[in-house]
Amino acid sequence: MRVGARSETQGAGAKIGAQRRSAFAFWTVTATIGVVLAANSTPTPLYVDYQQRWGFTSTTLTAIFATYSGGILVTLLLAGGLSDRIGRRPVLLVGLAVLIASYAVFLFADGVVWLYFARALQGLATGLFTGAAGAALVDLHPRSDHRTAGLVNSTSMPTGLAVGATLCGALAEWGPMPLRTPYLVIAALSLVLLAAIALYVPETVPDPSRGWGSLIYLQRLGVPVEIRGQFIIACLGVTAAWSVGGLYLGLGGSLAKELLQGNNHFITGLVILSMQGVAGLAQLMWNLRWSSVSNTVASVAGCAALLMGMPVVALSLLVGSPAVFFVGAVVTGVGFGLAFMGSTRRVTQMAPAARRGGTLAAYFVVAYLAFSIPVVAAGFLTTRIGLSRTFYLFAAVIAVVSAITMVRTLATRGLGDQRRGRPDPT
Repeated sequence: MRVGARSETQGAGAKIGAQRRSAFAFWTVTATIGVVLAANSTPTPLYVDYQQRWGFTSTTLTAIFATYSGGILVTLLLAGGLSDRIGRRPVLLVGLAVLIASYAVFLFADGVVWLYFARALQGLATGLFTGAAGAALVDLHPRSDHRTAGLVNSTSMPTGLAVGATLCGALAEWGPMPLRTPYLVIAALSLVLLAAIALYVPETVPDPSRGWGSLIYLQRLGVPVEIRGQFIIACLGVTAAWSVGGLYLGLGGSLAKELLQGNNHFITGLVILSMQGVAGLAQLMWNLRWSSVSNTVASVAGCAALLMGMPVVALSLLVGSPAVFFVGAVVTGVGFGLAFMGSTRRVTQMAPAARRGGTLAAYFVVAYLAFSIPVVAAGFLTTRIGLSRTFYLFAAVIAVVSAITMVRTLATRGLGDQRRGRPDPT
């Protein structure tokens, strides 16, 4: 009787789990991830307008951008595992609600302080939302395919950033009220998806009520001693990739203005599309065509592309060629996508299951520090040596970091593609 009752209970639990997984819920969360990341790149084509209107320097511009990364870091440290305790849906809904509030701040902004506040809200909302959304994708996939869910999550992020910047650029260039229309459009999309999650996305955490007693706590960060060598290599790769991503999002408008000798919002959006959009496409194509190739090869290929792409972009500023700039941006985008993918898989694969959460949290803290600190330094330097010279220096540093990462990765080839003696299944 006891064994039969247990089997019946397990069968009922499996049936409920299957009912909770649906294609519509999965793709609703996927679309929302894209919109959330699109919202975070929406201000990029408008930064030059804000700068002209309120007369702040490039240092202030990049500090405003870094406020966004700081918000994400704070959320990761204080509420990184919140959805595991109180459930996915509450965290997703609150994250979206805070993001919508940030649009209101942008709409009524009349000074630099408002921009800091709006970006801080976006960072808090993004840090809260993306962790819960990534877990929800794994929970909701109709076939419980974790690999596909992970791929969809990783490609939707750079794709969302690219689409958001391009859409905002088009609306700001050709639509009415350039500093308001982009936020109104993204707010309408966010409200639709907020309703869809509230109505159609089921809760997947078995007992979410148990976590309400401790909503916020300091996330434990730590890297097991046995994988610290591999962790350092992964951190080098993600530092090279994300520092480039931060530079484009923070100074993309200034780069476009420098090349074109004018302010075209749509071109600024295309700058982000040529890098972030290509990054998402590179990850997708790699998984479709070379899914059996090791993570080491992906990391090396990504670093090699960064090593080639950044000097090409620097050359474009030297000769004043927009065409060369976009070629370099595309190559850099391939490098960003593959280096990030290879580094992330290396950490996920090597970390022991019992400490994977803390290890990944430490990894993404490094990633977001790389996303913000270099671009703030670049903004500081542009006011002293100019944008072009700053970018030449930045390109040289990224080339060195990429080369070191390649050498270290090749020196430990095989270690990053196995776990406990087994080949890498990803």
